[in-house]
Amino acid sequence: MKEEMLARLVAQAEGRPMDIVTVRALIEEASDLGAGRALARLGLADRRAEGDMRELRELLSAWRDAKKAARGAVIGWIVRIAMAMILLGIAVKVGLVGLVRG
Repeated sequence: MKEEMLARLVAQAEGRPMDIVTVRALIEEASDLGAGRALARLGLADRRAEGDMRELRELLSAWRDAKKAARGAVIGWIVRIAMAMILLGIAVKVGLVGLVRG
């Protein structure tokens, strides 16, 4: 159907100077047809495409949240380990480790 409209516009434009309305209609029909083909190639031309895209966005958002939480947890553990090592170093330096053995 869109191909027919585009073909009619091209036929109308052939052999004579085009007015701005015809040019705009030709561009609009061609871009609509191209967008439809691109969506079809991506598998997003059916009725479920909107729901699929919404679900993909939710999954991507959840993935980003999980990645952020995991990064925060790893950084938190690294800080805790570093603090424990510092405290252990201070305890050894002050001589508190010898008191525990005693």
